[in-house]
Amino acid sequence: MHKNTDMNNLSLPELIIGTMRLGAWGSKMSSNELEIFINGCIDLGLNAFDHADIYGDYTTESDFGKVLKNNSSLRANVKLITKCGINKVCDIRPEYKVPSYDCSAGHIKASVEASLKNFNTDYIDLLLLHRPDYLMHPDEVAECFTKLKKDGKVCYFGVSNFSTSQFDLLNKSFQLTTNQIEVSLFHLDALDNGSLDQCMVHGIRPMAWSPLGGGSLFGTTLTEANKRILKVADGLCDVYSCTIDQLLFAWLLSHPSGILPVTGTSKLDRIVAAQKAVSIKLAREDWYLLLQAAKGNQIP
Repeated sequence: MHKNTDMNNLSLPELIIGTMRLGAWGSKMSSNELEIFINGCIDLGLNAFDHADIYGDYTTESDFGKVLKNNSSLRANVKLITKCGINKVCDIRPEYKVPSYDCSAGHIKASVEASLKNFNTDYIDLLLLHRPDYLMHPDEVAECFTKLKKDGKVCYFGVSNFSTSQFDLLNKSFQLTTNQIEVSLFHLDALDNGSLDQCMVHGIRPMAWSPLGGGSLFGTTLTEANKRILKVADGLCDVYSCTIDQLLFAWLLSHPSGILPVTGTSKLDRIVAAQKAVSIKLAREDWYLLLQAAKGNQIP
Protein backbone atom coordinates (compact mmCIF):
# COMPACT_ATOMS: atom_id res chain seq x y z
CA MET A 1 0.00 0.00 0.00
CA HIS A 2 1.55 3.34 -1.01
CA LYS A 3 1.93 6.08 1.56
CA ASN A 4 1.39 9.69 0.65
CA THR A 5 3.87 12.22 2.02
CA ASP A 6 2.29 15.21 0.28
CA MET A 7 0.47 16.37 3.41
CA ASN A 8 3.77 16.67 5.25
CA ASN A 9 5.19 18.68 2.34
CA LEU A 10 2.19 20.99 2.58
CA SER A 11 3.28 21.89 6.14
CA LEU A 12 -0.11 22.58 7.65
CA PRO A 13 -0.31 23.78 11.28
CA GLU A 14 -1.92 21.68 14.01
CA LEU A 15 -5.12 23.75 13.84
CA ILE A 16 -6.85 24.83 10.62
CA ILE A 17 -8.78 28.11 10.66
CA GLY A 18 -12.33 27.58 9.41
CA THR A 19 -13.85 30.52 7.53
CA MET A 20 -17.51 29.46 7.25
CA ARG A 21 -18.68 31.88 9.94
CA LEU A 22 -16.46 34.83 9.04
CA GLY A 23 -18.72 36.28 6.37
CA ALA A 24 -22.39 36.34 5.43
CA TRP A 25 -23.16 33.12 7.31
CA GLY A 26 -21.79 34.45 10.58
CA SER A 27 -20.01 37.52 11.87
CA LYS A 28 -20.19 39.48 8.58
CA MET A 29 -16.69 40.87 9.09
CA SER A 30 -15.65 44.03 7.28
CA SER A 31 -12.44 43.90 5.23
CA ASN A 32 -10.59 45.65 8.04
CA GLU A 33 -11.92 43.23 10.67
CA LEU A 34 -11.09 40.27 8.45
CA GLU A 35 -7.54 41.52 7.88
CA ILE A 36 -7.02 41.90 11.65
CA PHE A 37 -8.34 38.35 12.14
CA ILE A 38 -6.13 36.88 9.40
CA ASN A 39 -3.00 38.61 10.68
CA GLY A 40 -3.82 37.57 14.24
CA CYS A 41 -4.00 33.93 13.16
CA ILE A 42 -0.76 34.22 11.19
CA ASP A 43 0.97 35.73 14.23
CA LEU A 44 0.00 32.56 16.11
CA GLY A 45 1.53 30.40 13.39
CA LEU A 46 -1.93 29.33 12.22
CA ASN A 47 -1.76 30.23 8.56
CA ALA A 48 -4.05 27.64 6.92
CA PHE A 49 -7.58 28.87 6.15
CA ASP A 50 -10.33 26.41 5.24
CA HIS A 51 -12.89 27.72 2.72
CA ALA A 52 -15.57 26.33 0.46
CA ASP A 53 -16.98 27.98 -2.64
CA ILE A 54 -20.50 27.88 -1.17
CA TYR A 55 -19.67 29.65 2.11
CA GLY A 56 -21.68 32.83 2.54
CA ASP A 57 -23.76 31.79 -0.47
CA TYR A 58 -20.67 32.05 -2.68
CA THR A 59 -19.36 35.30 -1.13
CA THR A 60 -16.85 34.42 1.61
CA GLU A 61 -14.00 33.53 -0.75
CA SER A 62 -14.22 36.94 -2.41
CA ASP A 63 -14.42 38.70 0.98
CA PHE A 64 -11.16 36.97 1.88
CA GLY A 65 -9.70 37.74 -1.53
CA LYS A 66 -10.28 41.47 -1.12
CA VAL A 67 -8.00 41.41 1.89
CA LEU A 68 -5.33 39.54 -0.07
CA LYS A 69 -5.62 42.05 -2.92
CA ASN A 70 -5.29 45.04 -0.60
CA ASN A 71 -2.24 43.54 1.11
CA SER A 72 -0.20 41.72 -1.52
CA SER A 73 2.34 40.43 1.02
CA LEU A 74 -0.33 38.32 2.77
CA ARG A 75 -0.70 35.68 0.06
CA ALA A 76 2.77 34.25 0.59
CA ASN A 77 2.01 33.85 4.30
CA VAL A 78 -1.26 31.89 4.05
CA LYS A 79 -2.28 28.43 2.90
CA LEU A 80 -5.57 28.55 1.00
CA ILE A 81 -7.77 25.48 1.32
CA THR A 82 -11.09 25.46 -0.49
CA LYS A 83 -13.75 22.97 -1.47
CA CYS A 84 -16.03 22.48 -4.45
CA GLY A 85 -18.61 20.00 -5.66
CA ILE A 86 -21.85 21.22 -4.06
CA ASN A 87 -24.41 23.06 -6.15
CA LYS A 88 -26.20 25.24 -3.61
CA VAL A 89 -29.53 26.75 -4.59
CA CYS A 90 -29.41 30.46 -3.74
CA ASP A 91 -30.02 33.89 -5.29
CA ILE A 92 -26.47 34.20 -6.59
CA ARG A 93 -26.77 30.87 -8.46
CA PRO A 94 -30.18 31.08 -10.19
CA GLU A 95 -29.11 28.37 -12.63
CA TYR A 96 -29.22 25.78 -9.82
CA LYS A 97 -32.77 24.47 -9.50
CA VAL A 98 -32.10 21.42 -7.30
CA PRO A 99 -29.48 20.97 -4.54
CA SER A 100 -26.98 18.49 -5.94
CA TYR A 101 -23.37 17.34 -6.04
CA ASP A 102 -21.14 17.73 -9.07
CA CYS A 103 -17.61 16.35 -9.28
CA SER A 104 -17.46 16.35 -13.06
CA ALA A 105 -14.29 17.70 -14.65
CA GLY A 106 -16.15 20.68 -16.09
CA HIS A 107 -17.57 21.68 -12.73
CA ILE A 108 -14.26 21.24 -10.89
CA LYS A 109 -12.38 23.34 -13.44
CA ALA A 110 -15.02 26.08 -13.41
CA SER A 111 -15.05 26.11 -9.61
CA VAL A 112 -11.27 26.40 -9.44
CA GLU A 113 -11.26 29.29 -11.90
CA ALA A 114 -13.94 31.05 -9.86
CA SER A 115 -12.03 30.49 -6.61
CA LEU A 116 -8.78 31.78 -8.12
CA LYS A 117 -10.61 34.92 -9.20
CA ASN A 118 -12.32 35.30 -5.82
CA PHE A 119 -9.05 34.95 -3.91
CA ASN A 120 -7.11 37.22 -6.30
CA THR A 121 -4.45 34.53 -6.60
CA ASP A 122 -3.04 32.25 -9.25
CA TYR A 123 -2.93 29.07 -7.18
CA ILE A 124 -4.82 27.20 -4.46
CA ASP A 125 -2.78 25.27 -1.92
CA LEU A 126 -5.30 22.48 -1.30
CA LEU A 127 -8.53 21.67 -3.12
CA LEU A 128 -11.08 19.29 -1.57
CA LEU A 129 -14.14 17.71 -3.13
CA HIS A 130 -16.75 18.86 -0.64
CA ARG A 131 -19.14 15.91 -0.78
CA PRO A 132 -19.08 12.61 -2.66
CA ASP A 133 -20.89 12.84 -5.99
CA TYR A 134 -22.65 9.55 -6.69
CA LEU A 135 -22.15 10.16 -10.42
CA MET A 136 -18.41 10.82 -10.04
CA HIS A 137 -16.07 8.86 -12.31
CA PRO A 138 -12.63 8.56 -10.66
CA ASP A 139 -10.65 8.57 -13.91
CA GLU A 140 -12.36 11.78 -15.03
CA VAL A 141 -11.57 13.46 -11.70
CA ALA A 142 -7.98 12.16 -11.77
CA GLU A 143 -7.41 13.57 -15.25
CA CYS A 144 -8.84 16.92 -14.12
CA PHE A 145 -6.69 17.01 -10.97
CA THR A 146 -3.58 16.12 -12.97
CA LYS A 147 -4.19 18.99 -15.40
CA LEU A 148 -4.85 21.49 -12.61
CA LYS A 149 -1.65 20.46 -10.87
CA LYS A 150 0.39 20.57 -14.08
CA ASP A 151 -0.95 24.06 -14.81
CA GLY A 152 0.07 25.22 -11.31
CA LYS A 153 -3.47 26.16 -10.36
CA VAL A 154 -3.79 23.67 -7.46
CA CYS A 155 -0.90 22.22 -5.47
CA TYR A 156 -2.60 19.43 -3.50
CA PHE A 157 -5.90 17.57 -3.63
CA GLY A 158 -8.13 15.81 -1.13
CA VAL A 159 -11.73 15.05 -0.29
CA SER A 160 -14.28 15.85 2.40
CA ASN A 161 -17.00 13.62 3.87
CA PHE A 162 -15.98 10.62 1.74
CA SER A 163 -16.59 7.12 3.04
CA THR A 164 -13.67 4.69 3.04
CA SER A 165 -14.86 3.03 -0.17
CA GLN A 166 -15.41 6.37 -1.90
CA PHE A 167 -11.94 7.50 -0.81
CA ASP A 168 -10.37 4.29 -2.13
CA LEU A 169 -12.24 4.60 -5.42
CA LEU A 170 -10.69 8.00 -6.18
CA ASN A 171 -7.35 7.43 -4.44
CA LYS A 172 -6.66 4.47 -6.72
CA SER A 173 -6.70 6.86 -9.69
CA PHE A 174 -5.15 9.91 -8.02
CA GLN A 175 -3.21 10.08 -4.75
CA LEU A 176 -5.16 12.14 -2.23
CA THR A 177 -3.69 14.11 0.68
CA THR A 178 -6.54 14.20 3.22
CA ASN A 179 -10.15 13.45 4.03
CA GLN A 180 -11.93 16.19 5.98
CA ILE A 181 -14.57 14.46 8.08
CA GLU A 182 -16.86 15.17 10.99
CA VAL A 183 -15.26 13.70 14.11
CA SER A 184 -15.45 14.78 17.75
CA LEU A 185 -16.67 13.52 21.10
CA PHE A 186 -20.14 14.31 19.73
CA HIS A 187 -19.69 12.42 16.47
CA LEU A 188 -17.72 9.20 16.97
CA ASP A 189 -18.42 7.28 13.75
CA ALA A 190 -14.92 7.80 12.36
CA LEU A 191 -13.42 5.84 15.25
CA ASP A 192 -15.13 2.66 14.07
CA ASN A 193 -16.01 3.10 10.38
CA GLY A 194 -12.41 2.89 9.21
CA SER A 195 -11.94 6.53 8.17
CA LEU A 196 -9.18 7.31 10.66
CA ASP A 197 -7.59 3.89 10.18
CA GLN A 198 -7.53 4.47 6.44
CA CYS A 199 -5.71 7.77 6.82
CA MET A 200 -3.05 6.05 8.95
CA VAL A 201 -2.64 3.28 6.36
CA HIS A 202 -2.02 5.88 3.65
CA GLY A 203 0.16 8.09 5.85
CA ILE A 204 -2.08 11.14 5.54
CA ARG A 205 -3.61 13.37 8.21
CA PRO A 206 -7.40 13.72 8.41
CA MET A 207 -9.06 17.05 9.09
CA ALA A 208 -11.95 17.32 11.54
CA TRP A 209 -14.80 19.71 10.97
CA SER A 210 -17.09 20.67 13.87
CA PRO A 211 -14.49 19.53 16.43
CA LEU A 212 -16.53 21.05 19.27
CA GLY A 213 -19.82 19.58 18.12
CA GLY A 214 -21.09 22.94 16.94
CA GLY A 215 -20.77 24.35 20.45
CA SER A 216 -23.44 21.99 21.75
CA LEU A 217 -21.88 21.89 25.23
CA PHE A 218 -22.30 25.63 25.57
CA GLY A 219 -26.00 25.86 24.70
CA THR A 220 -28.96 26.16 27.03
CA THR A 221 -30.41 22.73 26.20
CA LEU A 222 -28.11 19.77 26.82
CA THR A 223 -28.61 16.19 25.68
CA GLU A 224 -27.97 13.38 28.14
CA ALA A 225 -24.69 12.67 26.36
CA ASN A 226 -23.67 16.30 26.65
CA LYS A 227 -24.44 16.27 30.36
CA ARG A 228 -22.20 13.24 30.84
CA ILE A 229 -19.37 14.79 28.82
CA LEU A 230 -19.70 18.06 30.70
CA LYS A 231 -19.53 16.33 34.08
CA VAL A 232 -16.35 14.45 33.19
CA ALA A 233 -14.83 17.42 31.38
CA ASP A 234 -15.32 19.73 34.36
CA GLY A 235 -13.19 17.45 36.51
CA LEU A 236 -10.50 16.98 33.87
CA CYS A 237 -10.28 20.71 33.23
CA ASP A 238 -9.11 21.09 36.81
CA VAL A 239 -6.54 18.34 36.31
CA TYR A 240 -5.12 19.86 33.12
CA SER A 241 -5.70 23.53 34.03
CA CYS A 242 -7.58 24.13 30.82
CA THR A 243 -10.98 25.16 29.50
CA ILE A 244 -13.58 22.73 28.17
CA ASP A 245 -13.01 23.66 24.54
CA GLN A 246 -9.25 23.17 24.98
CA LEU A 247 -9.94 19.73 26.44
CA LEU A 248 -12.15 18.81 23.46
CA PHE A 249 -9.44 19.87 21.02
CA ALA A 250 -6.82 17.96 23.02
CA TRP A 251 -8.98 14.82 22.84
CA LEU A 252 -8.90 14.96 19.04
CA LEU A 253 -5.22 15.90 18.88
CA SER A 254 -4.37 12.82 20.95
CA HIS A 255 -5.44 10.43 18.20
CA PRO A 256 -2.47 8.78 16.44
CA SER A 257 -3.82 9.62 12.96
CA GLY A 258 -2.73 13.22 13.55
CA ILE A 259 -6.16 14.80 13.28
CA LEU A 260 -6.10 18.46 12.21
CA PRO A 261 -9.13 20.18 13.80
CA VAL A 262 -10.84 22.93 11.79
CA THR A 263 -11.90 25.76 14.09
CA GLY A 264 -15.35 27.25 13.71
CA THR A 265 -15.02 30.55 15.53
CA SER A 266 -14.65 34.12 14.28
CA LYS A 267 -13.25 35.32 17.60
CA LEU A 268 -9.48 35.64 17.74
CA ASP A 269 -9.33 35.17 21.51
CA ARG A 270 -10.92 31.74 21.10
CA ILE A 271 -8.32 30.87 18.46
CA VAL A 272 -5.60 31.85 20.94
CA ALA A 273 -7.22 29.63 23.57
CA ALA A 274 -7.65 26.73 21.14
CA GLN A 275 -3.99 26.75 20.19
CA LYS A 276 -3.02 26.03 23.79
CA ALA A 277 -4.67 22.62 23.41
CA VAL A 278 -1.71 21.52 21.28
CA SER A 279 0.46 21.39 24.41
CA ILE A 280 -2.06 19.37 26.47
CA LYS A 281 -1.08 15.71 26.68
CA LEU A 282 -4.05 13.66 27.85
CA ALA A 283 -3.40 10.51 29.83
CA ARG A 284 -4.73 7.42 28.05
CA GLU A 285 -7.26 6.70 30.83
CA ASP A 286 -8.55 10.28 30.69
CA TRP A 287 -9.00 10.00 26.91
CA TYR A 288 -11.07 6.86 27.43
CA LEU A 289 -12.95 8.45 30.33
CA LEU A 290 -14.21 11.13 27.92
CA LEU A 291 -15.04 8.50 25.30
CA GLN A 292 -17.01 6.53 27.86
CA ALA A 293 -18.97 9.65 28.81
CA ALA A 294 -19.78 10.30 25.14
CA LYS A 295 -20.90 6.71 24.53
CA GLY A 296 -22.87 6.46 27.75
CA ASN A 297 -21.65 3.00 28.56
CA GLN A 298 -18.55 1.41 29.98
CA ILE A 299 -15.88 0.59 27.42
CA PRO A 300 -15.89 -3.24 27.13
